[in-house]
Amino acid sequence: MKYIDEFRDQKTARHIAAVIKQEAHTERHYRLMEFCGGHTHAIFRYGIQDLMPDNVEFVHGPGCPVCVLPAARIDEAMQLAEQHGVILCTYGDMMRVPAGSKRSLMQAKASGADIRMIYSTQDALQIARDNSGKQVVFFAIGFETTTPATAVSIKQAAVEGLENFSVFCNHVLTPAALGAILNAPEPVTIDAFLGPSHVSTIIGSRPYEHFAKDYGKPIVIAGFEPLDVMQSALMAIRLINQGSHAVENEYSRAVTPDGNRKAQALMAEVFELRNSFEWRGLGLIADSALQIKPELAAFDAEQRFAVAAQANSDVKGCACPEILRGQKKPLECKLFGTVCTPENPMGSCMVSSEGACAAYWSYGRHRNKPSCEPVA
Repeated sequence: MKYIDEFRDQKTARHIAAVIKQEAHTERHYRLMEFCGGHTHAIFRYGIQDLMPDNVEFVHGPGCPVCVLPAARIDEAMQLAEQHGVILCTYGDMMRVPAGSKRSLMQAKASGADIRMIYSTQDALQIARDNSGKQVVFFAIGFETTTPATAVSIKQAAVEGLENFSVFCNHVLTPAALGAILNAPEPVTIDAFLGPSHVSTIIGSRPYEHFAKDYGKPIVIAGFEPLDVMQSALMAIRLINQGSHAVENEYSRAVTPDGNRKAQALMAEVFELRNSFEWRGLGLIADSALQIKPELAAFDAEQRFAVAAQANSDVKGCACPEILRGQKKPLECKLFGTVCTPENPMGSCMVSSEGACAAYWSYGRHRNKPSCEPVA
C-alpha cells in the first residue's frame, strides 16, 4: 500500500537500527521520551525497542488524552447523565475508564443512564436533532487534534439553533503538559523528546522551540509509522551527541512550522484558556486547558447544568500517574497484569487505545518474550 509499506520496510528498519547502534555512544545512556501514546503503541507493536542498543531507552510520556483526564471529570460527566437526565455522548475509550467513584460510564449506562458511544461530533449533533425533547451533552476530550471538530460542532449547533445541545469541555493543550514535565519538582531524566504527530499538524513546530532552547532538550517531531519513530530516534541521538538544543521535524510530510491556521482560527473563535486544569499524574497546570467562550455559554454544559465539583481519587496502588510522568514503566505497577487487565482495568492507562499499559499488554511485553519479527 503506497505511503504505508514504505514506512514499514524491514530492510530499512534494520539499516536504521545499525546506524543508531553505531552512533549511540557506548559510554552514555540515552533516554528519549515519546510524548504521544500513538508512538508508544508503534514502539511495542513493531518491536522497535528490541532493535535499539541497550543504551537507548524509550520513556513513556503523558500524550494520551484519555489517560490524563482526572477521574473527577468522569464523575462529573456521570452527574450530568444520572442527576440531570441528559443523553451523554462520548468516544469509546472513555466508556470503561474508572472514575473516582470506582464506577465507569459503562457501568452507569448499565444502571440506566442514557450514555452513548459515538464516533464523531456529528453523531452527537444528530442525536440532538433526533431527540428534541431531551438535552444532549457531548463529553469532549482530547488535545489540539480533536479540538477543532468540537469547535465546529458548537458553531453548527448555534447556526441550527439546537438549544438541546451542549458540550462538557475537557480539551487540553500539549505545550502545557510538556512544560509540566520539564518543571516537575522531581523531574525525570530525559535527554530528548519525540514530539507528537497529529497534534503538531494543528499547532505546527514553532510552539516547541522555546522548550528546546530554554530547557536544553532537543525535540524531534515524529510520525507514527515504525520507520518514522526509528528515524526520529536517530535524529534525536545525533542532536544529543552534537549538544544541539534544536527542534527538528521528521514528520515533514504532514507538519509545517505554523501548523493548520484554519483549525487554529476555529479554536480561537470558540474557546479561551482556563486559568488552571487538573491533569491525572501532573496535577493542576495553569493555562493548560480550554473552556467555551462566554458568548457561546448556551452550549457550555458546565454553565447550563449545576455540576458539583468532585475530588480526584485514583485506585490505590495504580501507577498510572507515575507512568504518565515517565517515572515508572507499566511492569513496575503492582496491579499490572494481576488485578488490572483490559477486562478489569484499574486505571486509564490500561483502558485507552493509546495507554502505555494497554501497549505492554496488547503486544506481549508483560510476558517478557522476545518478538519473532520486530517490523512487519
